[in-house]
Amino acid sequence: MNNKVIFGLGAVVVAVIAFSYLQSKPQQTAQGHSMTPPDTSSVTQGDPIVTVALPAELSANAQIGKRAFEAKCAACHGANAAGQNGVAPPLVHKIYEPRHHSDMAFVLAAQNGVRSHHWKFGDMPPVKGLTNADVKYITLYVRELQKENGIN
Repeated sequence: MNNKVIFGLGAVVVAVIAFSYLQSKPQQTAQGHSMTPPDTSSVTQGDPIVTVALPAELSANAQIGKRAFEAKCAACHGANAAGQNGVAPPLVHKIYEPRHHSDMAFVLAAQNGVRSHHWKFGDMPPVKGLTNADVKYITLYVRELQKENGIN
């Protein structure tokens, strides 16, 4: 075997070990909040997963987003994006902070659906009847809820 093949195999082994190690540790943000979903085993099916503090006032555009959220998203993601155990995750959660899920991630999720990757609720289907502008208003509403709950 030549040295290039041995070096290549060694690099692959090191990469696999590093990837496995990093995957086994909960992801942390700069503020030390875990990106690991909470244990919901003690939450009754269909109940909110998190408690959401509401801002004293929403911006005018976030109010538009709230109405659209209530019409198209709340059936799964719950009132005030608190999630519903066994149905869909809370969007007011550190996992969805802007540095981890950009505003465009919300647009793409609504347009195309999204494969389950943080939570065990199954894949999210595309949301019919929403424009990109609708989703941007919804995202603004969620971001204002997040900010009120210390997620920036």
